[in-house]
Amino acid sequence: MNSPLLFPQDKNYILKEAQEKTKSQLLTDLAESARIIYLQKYNPLGLEDDTIKAIKSCRQPIIENLDNFYSELAGVYRYKIGSNQLEFIFSGKSHYEKYLDDWKEAFELWVEDFSLSPYFIRAVLEATILQPKDRVAYLASNRLKVYLSQYFQLKVYKYRGILPTKAA
Repeated sequence: MNSPLLFPQDKNYILKEAQEKTKSQLLTDLAESARIIYLQKYNPLGLEDDTIKAIKSCRQPIIENLDNFYSELAGVYRYKIGSNQLEFIFSGKSHYEKYLDDWKEAFELWVEDFSLSPYFIRAVLEATILQPKDRVAYLASNRLKVYLSQYFQLKVYKYRGILPTKAA
C-alpha cells in the first residue's frame, strides 16, 4: 500500500499490508451487505421499481468507487487503534495474521454500525450499484467521506494527514 503517512506514527507497514490484502473482499462484502440491508429494510414488501430491479440485477458491484472510503477508514483505524509497536503474541499467529484478523473484525463492526444509517446505505449503493453516471458515484464517494468525518470526528486530508475536527 503506497499510502502517505497520515500522522507521525503511521509506520505500521505490516498493518498497511494486511489492510491492502483484504481491501477487495471487504469492499465486496460491504456492497453486498448494503444491497441486502436496503432490500430488507427499505423494501420489505418486495415491490419492484427501477431502483430495486437495478439492485437485484447487479452481479458485479463496482467497488473501485469505494477505494477512497476504504483508504480513509484504514487510516482512521491505524490512527485510533493501530500501533507501530510490535507486541508479543502468544497465540502462535504472526503479526501479519493478527493485524489481518483485528482489521477485518474492526471493519465489520464499523460497517455494521454505519449500516444503521440510511444515508450510508444509499451512498454505498450509489457508489457501487446504482450509478447512472460517473458523477453520481463521485458524489456518493464524497458523501461517504463526510460520513466518516462526522462519525469519527476526524478529518482525513491527503497531504496534511488526519486531524481532529473542532467538535472533537
